Amino acid sequence: MNSKAFMFLIIVGLGLLVFGLTAFTVNERELAIKLQVGQVVEAGYEPGLHFKIPVIQSVRKFPSRILKIDDAPQRVFTLERTGMTVDYFVQWRIVNEVAFYTSTSGGSLVAAEDLLRNIVRDSVVTEFGKRTVQESISVEREALMADMLASSTATASGLGIELVDFRVKQVEFVDEARDSVYRRMREERQRIATNTRSEGREAEALIRSTADKDRTVILADANRDAQIIRGEGDARAAEIYADAYNQDPEFYAFYRSIQAYRSSMGKNGDILVLDPDNEFFKYLNQSSGN
Repeated sequence: MNSKAFMFLIIVGLGLLVFGLTAFTVNERELAIKLQVGQVVEAGYEPGLHFKIPVIQSVRKFPSRILKIDDAPQRVFTLERTGMTVDYFVQWRIVNEVAFYTSTSGGSLVAAEDLLRNIVRDSVVTEFGKRTVQESISVEREALMADMLASSTATASGLGIELVDFRVKQVEFVDEARDSVYRRMREERQRIATNTRSEGREAEALIRSTADKDRTVILADANRDAQIIRGEGDARAAEIYADAYNQDPEFYAFYRSIQAYRSSMGKNGDILVLDPDNEFFKYLNQSSGN
C-alpha cells in the first residue's frame, strides 16, 4: 500500500469519526434535547437526522410512548373516617422534554416516577377524604377517578408530564372497618325496605278506602235510581188501574174479586168462615150468569 492510499484511508476514517461524533438520529418514539455544558440549548426535534458539536454538546433522549405506574395499594380514609385500601394504576407520558429534564434530576425516569407517585397518592387521599363510603364504592366512582385525574394532572404539568388515565382497580375495607360498614349498609337497606313497605301499606289503605267510598256511592245511587224507577212503575200501574176502572167499573170490580178469591181460597188446609151473604161473595152468589 502506497502512502497516498494510506492517507486516503486515514482521512476517510477521520471523516467517519467526526460524522459519528456530530450526527445523531431521533425516531418517532423518542423526544430529544441538546445540552451544552449541562444547559438545554435546543429541543423539539422532529424524527430524522440531526447534528451537534462534538465534545461540547450532548444529546439526551426520552421515550414519548405512554408509560404506566402500578403503585402499591394506598390506605385512605373516607369522609366518615372509615379506613379503606385503594388499588390503582396511572398511565402517563412526557409532553415537555425540557421541563421534564430540569425537574427530574436530569431526566431520570426513576425520579419522575417517584415524584409522580407522591402526587398521585396525595390526590387519592384527598379525593377519597371528600366522599362518603357509599359515594366511594357506588357508580359515582367514575366521577371520583375523573377528579383524581384532574387534580393530579394540574400538579404533574410542572414536571412536563401528562397523565393519560387514572383507574381505580379495587377498593377494600380494612379488617376493623369491614364489619361496621357492612352493618351500616345492611341497616340502610332495611330502613329503605321498611319505608317502602310503609308506603305500600299506606297506598293500600288509600286504595281500599277509595274503593269502599266508591262502592257506597254506587250502591246509594243504584238504590236511589231503583226507588225512582219503582215509584214510577207503581204510579204507572195505578194510572193503568184507574183507567181500567173508569172504562168499566163493574168488570174491574169483578176482576179484582176473582183475584181475591184466588189469593184467599184454593189452598189445602185453608178454612174461611164468612156469612154467605157477605159482600165478599157477591159475584159467587151471582154465578147463575145474570
